[in-house]
Amino acid sequence: MQHAVGAPLPPHQPGRGPAVGWSPAGQYPGQQGPAPAPGFAGAPVPPGAPPAQAPQHHLPPHQMPPQPPQHPSVQPPPHPPVPDGTGHVQLPPGVSVAMPSPPPATGAPDPAATTLAVLLIGPAGAGKTSVARYWADHRRVPTAHISLDDVREWVRSGFADPQSGWNDHSEAQYRLARRTCGFAARNFLANGISCILDDAVFPDRPVVGLGGWKRHVGPGLLPVVLLPGLEVVLERNAERSGNRRLSDEEVARIHGRMAGWYGSGLPIIDNSQLDVAATAHVLDEVLARAIASPPQW
Repeated sequence: MQHAVGAPLPPHQPGRGPAVGWSPAGQYPGQQGPAPAPGFAGAPVPPGAPPAQAPQHHLPPHQMPPQPPQHPSVQPPPHPPVPDGTGHVQLPPGVSVAMPSPPPATGAPDPAATTLAVLLIGPAGAGKTSVARYWADHRRVPTAHISLDDVREWVRSGFADPQSGWNDHSEAQYRLARRTCGFAARNFLANGISCILDDAVFPDRPVVGLGGWKRHVGPGLLPVVLLPGLEVVLERNAERSGNRRLSDEEVARIHGRMAGWYGSGLPIIDNSQLDVAATAHVLDEVLARAIASPPQW
């Protein structure tokens, strides 16, 4: 039956299936009959449609090849698991860090070959970051340096700069950075990688300072105080730039509060006359004593 150009598709009639082979292209003058139906040679393939398959030849039942008997109790072998091609490595969960085991009485402890968690404490300008980075670079076991200031400055928009005034917002960002550093340290240590963290922890704020680090990392954290003289701290602070450079008044105030660590029982290194390499060497000696006789804090 012929349909006028632009006429709608012929309606589907029950029992006859869809109108296969009907194409508007067959309605225009000059066309040689309707377009081939899909699945036949020469038929256009609609976009996104799978390629046509070769026709299947069905053999009579007496010519079919014999099929192996099917046993209901026999199950096909399971498919092997597909390997993960993303390179993802499953990490063990981070756990609270325990105190390192004291070495046997026959030999001195070697902190350079022991997995440790160290907290380097000191005022601005004490050289914490430089010493921590050097110490981590020169160990014989994998070691990570986690700087609180670096993590705190991950916040770009909305960064609470303490130079603009200490308030609840800057305090909240400091606490968030400490928790983030503690989480990272536990994950590193769970995978056999030592950590050294640096922070300006005040002795007169034990709950959010040293106590907070103990909660975030674990009782095995070894704190060491780096406290040079005030003149050295002021000179080093003057060489800083950006939001890490503080006023002389602020540096003096922080240094005075840090003096409260004397008499606390924590090991203190006065690196006023020591360069970075010599300070790192003294830090190894202090840690060796701390492993043999852990400080009470």
